[in-house]
Amino acid sequence: MNIKSLLLGSAAALAAVSGAHAADAVVAAEPEPLEYVRICDAYGAGYFFIPGTETCLKIGGKVRTEGQWYDAYNPQHTTGTLWHTRAELNVNTATDTEYGPLKTETIIRWDWNDGNSTSTNLLWAYISLGGFTVGKTDSQFNQFTGYAGDVINDDVVYDGPYELNQITYNYDAGNGFTAVVSLEDSNSGPGATGVNGEDSHNHYAPDAVVGVGYKAGNFGFKVVGGYDSIVEEGAIKARVDADFGAFSAFLMGGWNTDGDKLNKYAGSNGGGDAADIGWGDWAVWGGVGVPINEKLKWNLQLAYTDSKIFAATTNVKWNPVKNLLIEPEVSYTNWDSINEDQWAGILRFERSF
Repeated sequence: MNIKSLLLGSAAALAAVSGAHAADAVVAAEPEPLEYVRICDAYGAGYFFIPGTETCLKIGGKVRTEGQWYDAYNPQHTTGTLWHTRAELNVNTATDTEYGPLKTETIIRWDWNDGNSTSTNLLWAYISLGGFTVGKTDSQFNQFTGYAGDVINDDVVYDGPYELNQITYNYDAGNGFTAVVSLEDSNSGPGATGVNGEDSHNHYAPDAVVGVGYKAGNFGFKVVGGYDSIVEEGAIKARVDADFGAFSAFLMGGWNTDGDKLNKYAGSNGGGDAADIGWGDWAVWGGVGVPINEKLKWNLQLAYTDSKIFAATTNVKWNPVKNLLIEPEVSYTNWDSINEDQWAGILRFERSF
């Protein structure tokens, strides 16, 4: 065999082996195309599309720690200093539908209290569509009117119930006129215990809230009424807001349909000997907020009731950097009917995101 024949034979053998291996080769799959997170700006800052869906998601929350000296709500409170830390997670979703945005809001709180006591609270969890809201959130007796002043101890004089289940319809005409109608769970919130000793077990009738409001320029007016179906009494609140640029102010008054009784909408936040002292026939709140510069604001709130509760709170809200709040606050409460008073203070640090 000559050299030429040897080379040709070797080449043929190599070609045969290569062909066999080529037939068995594994072809790599094409990589899936990357789907980057898309910003969803239709519902405000912070929303993004959940990949593969048309649902927008927003995640936020806060971390707070604060020291508290005495208790503005309780004249018998004697503990000098309490330290409280909270973490809060907010999850919001929104999807466009033929009836408008379908939204949910969920707020979960974790609290670490002085003395190694911990708690978890599903604060809010509700669905909204086309003006309707169903689920757990604060009573419209508070939400619709905008609560009270921009202070921590804003409800030493009780201004209404908070977390409860409800079915609510909010109407916004787009010209400054707004309205609300709400059926609220009589078995959640403070009225569920029967604030005057009423038996709330097997109670089937809901509580009810209705309200109207109008805003024109720098002024706004709202009035809201709540009916406690267990006590069979209720309350009405009216509020005026004004923004003068250099400062803002509000004045709010409440009337209890039976001043001799507490009800869910005209109750008491007092502790100790003040626990059963409500408004009497009426209550009034007022306050001012003065922005000193873009990082500093001073607030003051005063409140007084027919039952002779006087509450005063002032604070300074300082934002040294964006999303960081440092808030010192001082409160004074006097319960004239039991000849008791209380000074209290809070120093709060809060980082929101």
